[in-house]
Parts: sequence; structure tokens; C-alpha cells
Amino acid sequence: MQQGLTTSPYHEYPARRAQRPGLLKRPQLLFMIALVAVDLTSIWIAFSLGHWLLRRDPNVIIGPIAEFLPLPVIQSFLLFFLFLSQRMYQRRRPIAHLDETYRVVTLTSLSTLLTIALVSLLLRDFTYHRMLIVYSWIFAIGLLTLGRIIHAQIQWQAQSRGIGEDRVLLIGAGEVGQMIIQKIMSNPQLGYRMVGVIDSRGSRSALGVPVLGSFADIPAVIDAYAVDEVIIGLPESSHQEIVGIISLCEREKVGIRVFPDVFQIMASEVTIGELGGLPLLTMRDVALQGWRLTLKRSMDILFSAVGLILLSPFLLLIALLIKLDSPGSVFYVQERMGLDAKPFRMLKFRSMRQDAEQSGPGWTTEDDPRRTKLGSLIRRFNIDELPQLINVLMGDMSLVGPRPERPVYVEQFRQQIPRYMDRHREKAGMTGWAQVNGMRGDTSIVERTKYDLWYIENWSLALDIKIIIRTIVQTIVGRDNNAY
Repeated sequence: MQQGLTTSPYHEYPARRAQRPGLLKRPQLLFMIALVAVDLTSIWIAFSLGHWLLRRDPNVIIGPIAEFLPLPVIQSFLLFFLFLSQRMYQRRRPIAHLDETYRVVTLTSLSTLLTIALVSLLLRDFTYHRMLIVYSWIFAIGLLTLGRIIHAQIQWQAQSRGIGEDRVLLIGAGEVGQMIIQKIMSNPQLGYRMVGVIDSRGSRSALGVPVLGSFADIPAVIDAYAVDEVIIGLPESSHQEIVGIISLCEREKVGIRVFPDVFQIMASEVTIGELGGLPLLTMRDVALQGWRLTLKRSMDILFSAVGLILLSPFLLLIALLIKLDSPGSVFYVQERMGLDAKPFRMLKFRSMRQDAEQSGPGWTTEDDPRRTKLGSLIRRFNIDELPQLINVLMGDMSLVGPRPERPVYVEQFRQQIPRYMDRHREKAGMTGWAQVNGMRGDTSIVERTKYDLWYIENWSLALDIKIIIRTIVQTIVGRDNNAY
């Protein structure tokens, strides 16, 4: 076994023990120090800009900047500890800028309020201008967000070049394991480098990554290849098997991540109750209940109505262009399955020839010959989906939710995929959690279902807004690669 380990054609590493998890490598430590410097510098620049802006106002009399130094000093300490407590400096993996911006706004606002409270409590003779606080707060949010985006881009580019990378061992070469390999290889900015796979089925490689042994060989492989992190991709294994694998990994002191069986573990809230003294776990079933349904429907009505009003000239232009581009109707009306698996007629701008489905329904493919010249463009930017705002306003659809499928496909998928029909517990959406995570077009229905179920059981208004913003951004910047 040892001979096989040291002669692998994929990656060769010196036989030394992997670094203990929790001890940062030098590049990772430098990334973290640089991020702290970015945050603290942003606070001081924001304060300086706020003071400069007030000094330029002829109606405001304000002293020199030195008189107000307690404000940025106290806020710098508070912000640092708030960010540290919320793990804002543990960003070795790429995260969505939108998520980070939300946390920056929240924590910066909290640090500003705490700064005012501490200054008022500790320095009772200290006076400050209220607009100085407001300006500094606004500038701080903007500069912290911008600084962290730039830092993230630099860090991810460095990680994609192997700087500060983690050596990863994957346990499991099945369907889930291959999906994990594809994700890692297609996202070098993650800072992961695959050293190999552990699999008990006797295969020699998985997507070009060598199989280095079976479960019994895990400790030797971790030691010989200086593995930093182990990812267990065996969602169908029993708890006993997973625990056994984890114990083998723990002997070598490496980081461990487990890909869960998302069909079985979907709820984010688990509470402990009791039944006559017998402890029971209560798992949330559906997040969209009661007043939340009213809130979501209110947002749907407001956004769809405003969208239709503002976009009406553009929609009329697209309709005219479709009519001029090819013979046939402007709209394409198709039966889809929505809430409680009830059919409804979904509207789209026609992007294909009028006779595109004369041979029966079929998935749209890249470079589909059935598309019209204009159809390729409007599908590329999701313009063909805009008439669905009418479906949203009428209550057949929601802005965000699982994408609706045709009855023929629903009948097929419900027999093949566990919990598939649970998608129909909520209204279908113009966009959804699966779509913004790349699961649209000709992609895995199984994985798409997992994302849909996660959304249904973890809904929040903030999540809907996040999905809408990500949809718009991905469409504009061209990251919606499966939009054909």
C-alpha cells in the first residue's frame, strides 16, 4: 500500500503528517491579517470622510478631527471583536458577496450603536456631531463592503493558483463523490486540491482522480499525502459506517466535512420536546405557514404589479420584435404543475418556431435548432420569462419558488425521485434557489429537487430577496450558463 501511495501519478507529496486543523498556514494567516487591516482602515477612512464632508458644510461648525478620535478608536475595537465573534475572518472558502454585505451592514450598524453608548457612558464630557456619526456609518458600510469584495477577489485568485491550498481526500467515488470532484475541479478558487479518493468498490479512478485505497487505508493515506481535509461523500451510508469513518479520520487530526443526505435532513430548526418524559426531536416541516404566506403573497403582488407597469413599454417592444422575427403568436402558453400539483397555464414570450413541438415535448438544448434568431437572445437574458409576472399577479405563481414542470415530466419524476412531490407544497416560482445555484436547463433533477426542498423548509423573506437579486446579477453578468 505504501508503495502505491508514493508513486501516484496524480499528486506526489512528501511523507509527512498533515497539519492539525485550526492551525492556519502562512498564506491563510496573511489573508486573515490583510482582511483585518482592510476592515480597520475602512473605519478610519469612513470617519475621515465624514468629518471632511461636515467641514465643507458652511452651516456646520465642527472642530478638528483630533477632537473626535475616541469615536473611530472605540468603533475599531468593537467592530473587530464583533466580526471575530461572527467568524467574519474565517473566509477560506468563497462566499456570496450579497450574504457578506448583509452581515457587514448588520454588524457595522451594531458597532456604531455600541460606540455611541460607550462614548456616552465612559466619556460624559465628550461631545460629537450627530451627522458625523451618520456619515461615518454610511461610508463605513460602503468601504467595508468594497474592501472585502476586492480582498475576496484577490484571495480567490491566489487560491486558484495554489497559494494557501488545502489537500483534500474524498471518501466515496459514487454519484455524490463525482459531483463533489466536479465542483472542486471547476472551482479552483475554493483552494482545494484533490489528492485522491477512498472507495471500497475496487475502482481505479474517479473522473481522473486516483482511488488510493479502501476505508481501512484511510489513516495511512492521510499520513502519506499530508491531507488537510477529508470530505465524506456517502449520504446513503448508515450512521454506524459514517461514525466509523470519522473515527479513522480523527486519529490523524484532519478537518472533516460530511455531505449530508439532504432528503432525510432538510429542516434547519430542530427542537427537543418530550412525550410523557420520553424525549422527542421536533423538526420543522414547512416554513411557509400562517402570516408568512400573507407576507410572501403581498410581496408577489407588489413586485409583479410594479414590474408590469415599469416594464410595459419594453414588453410591448419585445412582442413587436417577436412578431416581426418569425410567424406565429407572441406568447407561448404551456401547461405546468403548480401548488398542490394543480395545473395552470404558464406564459412565456415565444422563443422557438411555432411548430417546435410537433414531434412531442422535449428539453431545450444548447444551440437548439428550434430557436428563432430573437429567441436565442431573449432566452439568454431570461426575457422570455417576463410575462410570468402576469402569472404571479394572478396567483398561479410566485416570484420565488420551485420551477414548475410539465405534467408529463412530473408524472415521470414522482416515480423516480423520493419526495419529488413535496416541491408542490408551495407555489411555483419565476426563479428559485436551485436556479441561482446553477440547477436549470439540462441539469440533474435529483439535485434540483434537493435545492427546492431546502428552500421550502428554510424560507424567509430575506432569502427570497437574496434569490431575486442573485437572479438579476447572474443574468446581467452572464453567469447563467444553462439559460438556453
